Amino acid sequence: MNTASPSLHGKPVRTQTLRLSVQTMMPLLLSGLLAGCAAGPDFKRPAPPNATSYTATPMPAQTASAAAALGNAQTFQMHAMVDAAWWRSLGSSRLDALIEQALHSSPTLAAAKASLRQAQELHSAQAGSTLYPQIDAGMGAQRQRTSPSASGLSGSAREFALYNASVGVHYRLDLSGGNRRALEALAARADHRSHELAGAHLTLAANIATTAITRAKLAGQIASTQAILEAQDEQINIVRHRVRLGQASPDELLALQAQVEQTRAGMPLLRKQLEQNEHLLATLSGQAPGAAKMPDFTLEEFKLPATLPVTLPSELARRRPDILAAEALVHAANAEYGVAVAKLYPQLTLSASLGSQALTAGTLFGGGSAVWNMLGQLVQPLFNPGLPAEKRASLAALDAAAANYQEVVLNALRNVADVLRALDHDAQALDSLAIANSAAQSSLQSVERQYTLGAASYTQLLVARQQMQQNKTGLIAAQAQRLADTIALYQALGGGYEVNDKTGPV
Repeated sequence: MNTASPSLHGKPVRTQTLRLSVQTMMPLLLSGLLAGCAAGPDFKRPAPPNATSYTATPMPAQTASAAAALGNAQTFQMHAMVDAAWWRSLGSSRLDALIEQALHSSPTLAAAKASLRQAQELHSAQAGSTLYPQIDAGMGAQRQRTSPSASGLSGSAREFALYNASVGVHYRLDLSGGNRRALEALAARADHRSHELAGAHLTLAANIATTAITRAKLAGQIASTQAILEAQDEQINIVRHRVRLGQASPDELLALQAQVEQTRAGMPLLRKQLEQNEHLLATLSGQAPGAAKMPDFTLEEFKLPATLPVTLPSELARRRPDILAAEALVHAANAEYGVAVAKLYPQLTLSASLGSQALTAGTLFGGGSAVWNMLGQLVQPLFNPGLPAEKRASLAALDAAAANYQEVVLNALRNVADVLRALDHDAQALDSLAIANSAAQSSLQSVERQYTLGAASYTQLLVARQQMQQNKTGLIAAQAQRLADTIALYQALGGGYEVNDKTGPV
């Protein structure tokens, strides 16, 4: 089809619309076929651990039980899933509310979410610049002066203005799949950020729960220590009276005073830990330490879950956030190795532009001369020592990522093994301390009866009370430890995090 358009000098010229021949289309078709290949190996998920248990010796079916609060036996349930809101199994509504608040207010989670959005947008930006042609519009104006003498002619110089407007399209064909590998790497890094977010979520909830348990433990130990101090103060008053009566020596009083002050010195340490614990709870929940009063947690408001889930090591590798994050980094390194390999292959870039030129701005769009161009450029690196070195560096990065993945898996298995052993041994320790506490209470009751009958002195009664409170302090620590072990197991097993192979984290 022929069309007429004015030339630069106002005279009409004939232009013919470009028709691509079959010979012109063949390179494009071949390029499309080549684009189906991608350089470098396809990523394959690392094989899960082949271990069938976490410990060298079999774990018991359940922990020991103790005749005390939080002393019930816990049964290990294999192949069970951890509840996503696992902290609710501890039975404290105040803890539930605090964790829910923290999940909405924590700056740590906000930063992790922002990092995830950044990774996702970087992937979108790369996809937009490589998957689709780039279209640009441009306009320009220039003033030129030409002299006929430059062409061997006579005459005076001539000046004129030249205006142009054009739309350009360019696209780099992904012959070797380097662009797709780059997108794959960015998608893997977005997955890495997603798993990191899940890990931050799990760590935050576990830290708040553990800190709440510690706060309850410290409150109970402060109360027991205060009771010991009161009994010791009464005892020292009695000894002072006996010294005045000549029934006790000053050395006995000095020894008792030293014991009392040692006990008293422990109180500021416990109060310091309690106040620091409150500050930590506030900051974990996204608040300033002085902005809000934290709940006064007590051990009585918590309960010990009767059953504990345990997954196989092979299942752990598919559910624990830090393992999945390390796997995503291996995926990214594998794709980046493919990008480095692709740079060794030919690169084909196609570009075209269509525009108009005119001597006046007013005729640029209505009466200008149509101009167009089409360019295809194929580049094959022949000598570039940097490209093989870049490929070797990417391969080394892939090896490092794979080794780091193995280390993360081993540390995760050790973490679970440590927690399982802690659950077993700490339950046994609580049983022994519960027996000791029961014996101390029975001894106190016996002394109280003797004191009522006049067979025991008041000093003996005070000493029995101190021994009972000292045993209670150890019992409180053991009770809190069992709760902390339970929290640690939930965290070690991934806290209910699950990933769908098709849709990603759920």
